[in-house]
Amino acid sequence: MTVPEGPGPHRRADEPSVVPVLEVGGSHVTAAAVDLDRARIADGTRRRLPLAPGIGPEDFLATLAEAANGVLAVGALGARTDGGVRTDGGAHPVRGVRTDRGTHPDRGVRTDQGTHPDRGVRTDRGAHPDQGTYPDRGARADRGAYPDQGTYPDRGTHPDQGTHPDRGAHPSLGGYPAVGAHAALGTWGIAVPGPFDYARGIARYHGVGKFASLDGLAVGDLLTLRLNPRPARLRFLNDASAFALGARLTAHPGSRRLVAITLGTGVGSAFLDRGTIVEDDPRVPPEGRVDLLTVDGRPLEDTVSTRAMTAQYTDRTGCPVDGLRELTARAAAADAAARDIITSALHALGGALAPWLTAFEADTVVFGGSITAAWPLIGPPLTAGLSHHTPSLARLTLSARADGEDQALLGAAAFAARGA
Repeated sequence: MTVPEGPGPHRRADEPSVVPVLEVGGSHVTAAAVDLDRARIADGTRRRLPLAPGIGPEDFLATLAEAANGVLAVGALGARTDGGVRTDGGAHPVRGVRTDRGTHPDRGVRTDQGTHPDRGVRTDRGAHPDQGTYPDRGARADRGAYPDQGTYPDRGTHPDQGTHPDRGAHPSLGGYPAVGAHAALGTWGIAVPGPFDYARGIARYHGVGKFASLDGLAVGDLLTLRLNPRPARLRFLNDASAFALGARLTAHPGSRRLVAITLGTGVGSAFLDRGTIVEDDPRVPPEGRVDLLTVDGRPLEDTVSTRAMTAQYTDRTGCPVDGLRELTARAAAADAAARDIITSALHALGGALAPWLTAFEADTVVFGGSITAAWPLIGPPLTAGLSHHTPSLARLTLSARADGEDQALLGAAAFAARGA
């Protein structure tokens, strides 16, 4: 599972330049078309829809299909000439017909940028706060890109904020290659939280909170039938792995051994050796999963997770707290209890990670997830925990990326393109 060393120039000639992708989070699904030549999401293609708590299989599949088909519709409604024929040879649907949801009045079609999104769905590239919870393992790589808080102090670099390539540039995508039939007939990249049978496309969410009703669902087979046109293949990967691949592609292309850690409801992780996802290797935890580590004989997530830290705060103060955002906000406002809980948890995380980062010979560690917006608060105790165990780890490049959704989408595209 190897991805290119960087954007554009490193893409093989037989790889598609535009790849359709989905990123599934605990509270939403995002679909987009990724332009790998420019290592960015093609303008106007992002579709983000909510996933209700406890969503059932039928609604889950319908929501994923609606988001995906919305992306395909953008490409299908590209530049028009001679009554609906695209200049690259693809036929456009008749004016007034939507490719994903049937006919609607002519006023619902835009001739410049494709279909109008449903009310409440943003098609721009702005960050979208995500306040949902996510199942353990596969804790999302930022899972809903959070508003950029600016650059973050770190120990190294600061964060930047079958294939059928269709090379016809269409004004509807701001000059980017169009998405539509050609891209859809190739391979989709889909990042989803675990536990999940990624090779077979089957959910394994037994007893996992809001996704429990999806356990055993053949997502790959059933979703393929709902996409129009149908793709040749869907390639699934863990969302933390997608985040790691995207971060390497855009921010750390020279990294030989990069580790990604996502902090949210749980702790997600991925280990990359020169762009290859490493899961079965004595240098990494079992399956590459940091959430399987322990602290003082207890599961790591009993110490470092939204659930653990907010529960500890309530136990100590008697006051409920609404997630990590509120907890970190209180800590930043000089709440001693909140600051102590966060400091202790992140110091423990550093100590748990240290021996594995040393064994893996990591040179870069990238953090994503809901807590990264408070990087100035969490960075110091995390670094202290790392260096307390192994002083040499103080030289590691640590960075936090608040644009985790973008990184996961880019990583899913790179993964899909390489395997197409």
